[in-house]
Amino acid sequence: MNTFWVTLSASVIVVLLSIASLPLLNNNANYLKFADLRRSSSEVADLVVTNGTIYTSDDSLPFADSMAISNSRILRVGNYSSIKKLARTLTKELNLHGKIVVPGFIDSHVHFIPGGLQMARVELRGVNTKDLFVEKIRKAVANVKEGSWLLGGGWNNDIWGGDLPMAAWIDSVTPHNPVWLARMDGHMGLANTLALTLAGISRNNENPNGGAIIRNNDGEPTGLLIDSAMKLVLPHIPEASVDERREALLRASSHALKRGVTTVVDFGRYFPGSSPEYPWDDFSDVYRWADLSGNMMTRICLFFPMETWSRLVDLMSKSGRVLSQWIYLGGVKAFADGSLGSNSAFFHEPYADDLNNYGLQVVDLDSLYNMTFSSDKSGLQVSIHAIGDRANDLILDMYASVASDKQIRDRRFRIEHAQHLAPGTVARFGEQSVVASVQPDHLLDDADSASKKLGCERAERGSYLFKSLLTKNAQLAFGSDWPVADINPLKSIRTSMKRVPPGWEKAWIPSECLCLKDALNAYTISAAHACFLDKYVGSLSPGKYADFVVLSTNSWEDFATEVFANVEATYVGGFKAYSIRPEDKSE
Repeated sequence: MNTFWVTLSASVIVVLLSIASLPLLNNNANYLKFADLRRSSSEVADLVVTNGTIYTSDDSLPFADSMAISNSRILRVGNYSSIKKLARTLTKELNLHGKIVVPGFIDSHVHFIPGGLQMARVELRGVNTKDLFVEKIRKAVANVKEGSWLLGGGWNNDIWGGDLPMAAWIDSVTPHNPVWLARMDGHMGLANTLALTLAGISRNNENPNGGAIIRNNDGEPTGLLIDSAMKLVLPHIPEASVDERREALLRASSHALKRGVTTVVDFGRYFPGSSPEYPWDDFSDVYRWADLSGNMMTRICLFFPMETWSRLVDLMSKSGRVLSQWIYLGGVKAFADGSLGSNSAFFHEPYADDLNNYGLQVVDLDSLYNMTFSSDKSGLQVSIHAIGDRANDLILDMYASVASDKQIRDRRFRIEHAQHLAPGTVARFGEQSVVASVQPDHLLDDADSASKKLGCERAERGSYLFKSLLTKNAQLAFGSDWPVADINPLKSIRTSMKRVPPGWEKAWIPSECLCLKDALNAYTISAAHACFLDKYVGSLSPGKYADFVVLSTNSWEDFATEVFANVEATYVGGFKAYSIRPEDKSE
C-alpha cells in the first residue's frame, strides 16, 4: 500500500514538473497556447451585437459590424468572426439586421431637473399668437388652487412677431394666482401684476446690477424682468419639493433615453437671479438619493455655481470626481452675459434695433476673474456662459490671463454657447485649447431675430461658426440647453449639417455646415473629452461603458446625406434602457 502511494505521488510530481517545464519545450509553443486558452476563457461576452453598421467615434477603428460586451463594458469591437469567439452558451445576441449603431449621445449642456419640472408645468414652446398665449394660461390656471403660483415657460416672442408679452395680457384670467413664465432662453420672465405686488416691484425699484425691469412709457413695470432682475421675484416662488424634484429627474431621464442620450452635463437650477444653493440641494436630495436607491438611468456630470467653488473642492478632496458609474463631478460655471433673445447678450456694437443697448455684463469682471483663478488653481474645470462677441472676448482674455502662470495643465476651459464671435476670435479657441460648448438648435430660433437685432451682415459674419471653429482646431461639444431647446441629438445633428431654419428654403451661412462625422463626434467623443469623461464614454472602444444607440436606418449613405433617422433603442452599460417597441424586454 505504501509502495502504491509513493508511486502515485512520484507520478503526480512528474506531471506537475512536466507542466511547469512547458515553456522550455517546443520553443514555448505549448505554453503560449495554454496562456491564450486561459485568457480567452476569461473574455466571455454577456452580449454580442452583430450584423450592423457600428460607428465607433474611435479613429483607430471607425466602423465595425459587431461588438462584444461584458460587465457593462465593451470587450471587443470588430468583425463577426472575431467577436463570435467570445460567445458562450449564456451569451445573448442582438442582431441589428443591418441597422446603424452609434455611441450613446452626450448632451453637453442641460438643466436636467428644471427640464423635468417644466414637463409638468405650462408649456408655451411653439405658441405663435398672443391669443393662444393667453388661452394657454387661462386653461392652466383653471386647474390650480386659488392663491397658488402658476409656473411655466418656453415662450418666444420672436415667433409671434416680436412684441413682448405684458402682465396686462394675462391679469384678467389670473386675478387670484401669481404667475411666473420664463422665456425660452431663461434670461427673461413674465410676472403678472399679482406676482409683482407680492414681490414688492413698482415704479420705484431701480434696476439691479446685471439686470433690468422693463417699463412702459409711464415708468410702470410691464411684468418683464431680465437676468439678475429675476431675483426680485424668484425668492417668492415656493421651492419645488424633494418629491417633485425626484419625479422631475425620472421624467427627464426617460425623456433623454428616448432621444438616445445616455450622458448629460448638467448645469442645474442655476440661472441669473437664482440661488446658488439649488444645485447643491439637488445634488444631495435628488442625485444622491437616485444613485443609492437604484433610480439612476443616465450618467450625469454635474457643474456647480462658481461662487461655491470652495465647497466643490472640499467635496472632491474627500470623494474624488467619480462618485459612481452614474455621477461625476464636473466643475464650476458662471455667467458673463445674458441672451440674444432678451437683448442682454453683451456685444462690441449696439443692437441694431436698440441703438443705446450693448447688452449686459451680468457679473463684475474682477470678481469673476478672482473666482476663476481660485477655481482653476484648485484643479476645477471652469465653464462660463458667453453669447455676445464682447462677452466671448472678455472670457477668452480672462482664460489666457489665468493660464499664464506657466503651470502647464490640461484645463479644458469651456465657453458655453459661444454663439456670436468677432472677427479673429474663432482662432483663439484653438490656440488657447478652449472648448466651444454649443447648441445647434438655437440657430433655428435665432436666424430671423439675429438679422433684426444685429443686422444681416454682422449676423452672418459671426453667428454659430461651427465649421470655422473646427477648422481652427477648436474642440466642439454639442448640446441642447434643455429646456431652452428640446433634447434631440438627431435633430441637432441635422441642424448643424443643414442649417435651414423654419420657413427658410436654404441654409443660413452655408459655409458653416458640418459633415456627419464631425457632427456625430461633437455629440460623442468630443463631448466626452470636453468634460473629462473620455476614459469612460464617448466612443465604442474596448474598456469603455457599453452605451449605444440603435437607429432606424440601415443606410449610412442616406444617413450622411439626409440625416433622417429615429432612435429605435438605447442601451446603457449593455442593457436596454429604452425601446421604441414597448414589448421588448431588456437584454
